[in-house]
Amino acid sequence: MFAGKHVNVTAVRRKNEEIVYYEVPRASKPWVQALKKIPFVRGVVGIVESSAKGSQHLNFSMEAYAEDEMEDMSEEEREKAKKKESGFSLSMIVSVAVAGVLSFIAGKLLFTAAPAAVEELLFGKMFESQIGHNLLEGLIKFIMLLAYLYFISLTPIIRRLFQYHGAEHKVISAYEAGEELTVDNVQKYSRLHYRCGSSFIVFTVIVGVFVYSLPFFDWQTIWDRIWIRIALLPVVLGLSYEVLRFTNSLRDMPILRYLGYPGLWLQLLTTKEPSDDQVAVSIASFTRMRELDEQMTKP
Repeated sequence: MFAGKHVNVTAVRRKNEEIVYYEVPRASKPWVQALKKIPFVRGVVGIVESSAKGSQHLNFSMEAYAEDEMEDMSEEEREKAKKKESGFSLSMIVSVAVAGVLSFIAGKLLFTAAPAAVEELLFGKMFESQIGHNLLEGLIKFIMLLAYLYFISLTPIIRRLFQYHGAEHKVISAYEAGEELTVDNVQKYSRLHYRCGSSFIVFTVIVGVFVYSLPFFDWQTIWDRIWIRIALLPVVLGLSYEVLRFTNSLRDMPILRYLGYPGLWLQLLTTKEPSDDQVAVSIASFTRMRELDEQMTKP
């Protein structure tokens, strides 16, 4: 999936080798556009909007997969599937909604409560200063994040997802370098890229340590500690987005560009080397996005 100035485009290769596209205008509602211009607020708004639009593109991919599966069915099986289609769609919507809520709750418990609880139980009396506890909590959180990404990347479906992630980065890098977008040209480039959501994840951990260490966010109990972190989550996300923008603006400077390296290192886990077929699909998606953007830009 690629996001252009005016449109978001997802390309999917069907079983018959045809590449189909899902195209969604990128225009936001006026009040959303206004919020996206406010520093420290635009990051949170962008995350929510990207998640909502990303689910639309994911549903398109799922529907394409389901249609390909139906082609292998007998006529009788296909008819039964069509009769159940509306009920299946409804159940799918409910399932996705429930899964999203459960994933959100599980994520907060895992990456907010667990690091704080582990640090408190194992090292609660090691430091008198809460700064030391926050640093150690941040380290534990980062280790948990690395372990989580590593183990899910071992599953075939996530590995394939990470390969497409790497293909997207290669296409963007080739385009920014002025290369013709062919598979051979694109494959020469790195699968790592500064403007990636993986970098944002790293910055949330680092920025969180600094925010939680401010003197007016002291805690007395483990429950205070967890509540403070959940309440400050929008602040951490907003600040992290601004830090990401700042490091992106410095990536061409010889020394300051190293500020973005932690995010690049994390991409060693969140991206994998793509196959030529995967690069071809990414090129098709990017090319289609540019074509539509040019059409929508013309008066």
